[in-house]
Amino acid sequence: MADIDAFLAARDLLIRHRTDYERAVAEFRWPTLDRFNWALDHFDRLPDAAMALWLVGDSDEKVTFGSLKRRSNQVANHLRRLGVRRGDRVLLLLPNMLALWEAMLALMKLGAVVIPATTLLAEADLKDRFERGRIRHAIVPAALAERFASLPGDYTKIAVGGAPGWHRFEDAYDASEAFSPEGATQAGDPLLLYFTSGTTAKPKMVLHTHQSYPLGHLTTLYVVGLRPGDVHLNISSPGWAKHAYSSFFAPWTAEATIVVPTAPRFDAKETLDLLTRCAVTTFCAPPTVWRLLVQEDLGHRPARLREAVSAGEPLNPEIIAHMERQWQITVRDFYGQTETTSLVGNTPGQPIVPGSMGKPLPGYRMAILDAEGRDAEDGEIAVALDPRPVGLMAGYQQDDGTLRPVEGRHYRTGDTGFRSADGRFTYVGRSDDLFKSSDYRISPFELESALIEHDAVAEAAVVPSPDERRLAVPKAFIVLTAGRAPDRATALDIFISLRTRLSPYKRVRRIEFAELPKTISGKIRRVELRQREAEMRAGGERGVAEFWEDDFPELARPPSAQ
Repeated sequence: MADIDAFLAARDLLIRHRTDYERAVAEFRWPTLDRFNWALDHFDRLPDAAMALWLVGDSDEKVTFGSLKRRSNQVANHLRRLGVRRGDRVLLLLPNMLALWEAMLALMKLGAVVIPATTLLAEADLKDRFERGRIRHAIVPAALAERFASLPGDYTKIAVGGAPGWHRFEDAYDASEAFSPEGATQAGDPLLLYFTSGTTAKPKMVLHTHQSYPLGHLTTLYVVGLRPGDVHLNISSPGWAKHAYSSFFAPWTAEATIVVPTAPRFDAKETLDLLTRCAVTTFCAPPTVWRLLVQEDLGHRPARLREAVSAGEPLNPEIIAHMERQWQITVRDFYGQTETTSLVGNTPGQPIVPGSMGKPLPGYRMAILDAEGRDAEDGEIAVALDPRPVGLMAGYQQDDGTLRPVEGRHYRTGDTGFRSADGRFTYVGRSDDLFKSSDYRISPFELESALIEHDAVAEAAVVPSPDERRLAVPKAFIVLTAGRAPDRATALDIFISLRTRLSPYKRVRRIEFAELPKTISGKIRRVELRQREAEMRAGGERGVAEFWEDDFPELARPPSAQ
């Protein structure tokens, strides 16, 4: 069986058993590929007349698979003319615009290594990527060309829209529409180098191959529930792995149309409109987006919407319950990392257990390990490596350019959780985010989920606040919903509500109304909040809008209840 046939057979099996989890797990096997280039072998064979992209913004632009095939060939020929060769590192820093998909396909056809990046990167972030990523070429929008003015090094500069001193990306459109690759692509050749979001430390460099992401995202296709002909909307910023998950590989592997909002900022009302106007059938969004959507008047469920999923961070159970009440649709949570594809999820047809992120997806064997690496029910989430799943990264690239592969019996994710008797996994938190209060282990996520059940709380982040008696107590940094005041009355109402939702030992004891520091990918930097809180307590200071349980005589309880 040819490599492309093996790939399609694996895909078709998952689509066929879309709602039969047990059978999909039992029958699915990762294909063993030798030579494989997803852009040339799969994408270029998709039906010419079918719609691949639907870009929506000030004006709509609909693009067929045939048009993208020809345009990406032109871009590949143009980039080759400019010196881009197999194995070269290319920074791809573009917003949601047609050129992003054209360039991604073209670079894949050339065999170059793509370094996706967000347009929010500051100059220091760019310098870090150039130095550690060994970048030789950069493709950026003209509006951002000035940001590169002080970056050292000799690299090819290509600007969409053209800029002084930069090659015009659009010159590609005069190139030949016929493309011939310079030799075969090995399935194990490098394809993507991702810089992680760096929630707790310096971003790691994650290297993926021509099979680990293109083939590995069969699990994403499965957990989303994608089928040929679907219209898929994913809310994600380019530059991060989630964009490749759900705005590139999974939907096009399923031969679906990708709907792409091109506005620079997310708008909840416009997103709700798109679901109906574009007849979206499958919708994926991170928890931050779902939390914003439920603050709107949702109205009736969009007529064509069949699947709704969430990923990026754990989805709070209250959001799931709200959507079931309003739209009679279950938002299904799933879990993966930049280092992997989708690992665990609530797949179509599975019963949902509130708070659980589901079961291991086909092709992955998951484990929970204790500190010594032994099997446990409660500990670190890990991926078994015997046999090694295709969707796992090749390894971490080191600063000196060498690759540190994943070795041993397991890949340890750095996330903690527990496994139920029926094999469901529940996320607890990043290992670095857990803390103890009065010798009890506290999961920030559990407390944050309780907090956002209050109608005044839009977002929350819980960290340890140093305390002489308890070592530490939970403190919540809270972003309020529109119209709510950051005052004593609001704080008291939140404290009262938590008493009905949380046991005394895990109750939030301190609240501060403040903005949340986030990575440029939108993830909360709890490490920054922990550092700030430690400094505030050491100096005996409080935040401007900070309230403690002890400030409220009406909350007083006997010591035994505290």
